[in-house]
Amino acid sequence: MSTGDEQPRVVIRDKRRIDPTSGAVREPAGEQPAGSPPGASTSRRAGEQMSENETADAARPAPEQAGDVRSGDGDLDSRLAERTEDLQRVTAEYANYRRRVDRDRTLVVDQAAERFATGLFPIVDDIERARDHGDLTGAFKVVADRVLGVLDGLGVEAFGAPGDPFDPALHEAVMHDTSPEVSEPTATTVLRQGFRRGDRVLRTAMVAVTDPENPPPAGSEQAAATAEEPAPGFPASD
Repeated sequence: MSTGDEQPRVVIRDKRRIDPTSGAVREPAGEQPAGSPPGASTSRRAGEQMSENETADAARPAPEQAGDVRSGDGDLDSRLAERTEDLQRVTAEYANYRRRVDRDRTLVVDQAAERFATGLFPIVDDIERARDHGDLTGAFKVVADRVLGVLDGLGVEAFGAPGDPFDPALHEAVMHDTSPEVSEPTATTVLRQGFRRGDRVLRTAMVAVTDPENPPPAGSEQAAATAEEPAPGFPASD
């Protein structure tokens, strides 16, 4: 066979970077790609390392950026403080509103109860007159007891009895006389009972007032009390 008839020999080079059997990277130290100048692989790896360092440096915040973060935290704290103050103010306003509503509701209930009780006072006067005349018997007594029970349920109580000291805030004087048997103005006769609910007087009692026949001179009691008190710095006399 002549030399000219020889066929070129086929050379198969496995340039795969990954070993198909082990999966390892086929890049032995010092290997360079075809056509690259010597030292290119080393330069390429150094460049890749520098790129990685530059990327890490870029990821780190600059001093100005750190200052911006601290400034943002301060703004967040101030906004949080403002929202907290707003919440506290709204809570206080709601609590005041609740107290005001409860007070108004109680006032309305009290006014309704007092108005209803005031409408029953004339009936109670008739009941008391029937009692004084001995006519409060039978079915009439049952009805009278129920009416008085309604007043008790509303917290209304009657006042005004013969012998009570006269009090202009509780009594309405329609008659006056004098007697040596009393030492102070006294309601000796009750013409109409009074009613109150708690500390509130719903109706004053109509009474006849008896004054002392010989009342002590004005200021005599105060003068006597002053005479009994020892002077400052001196012991009381025996």
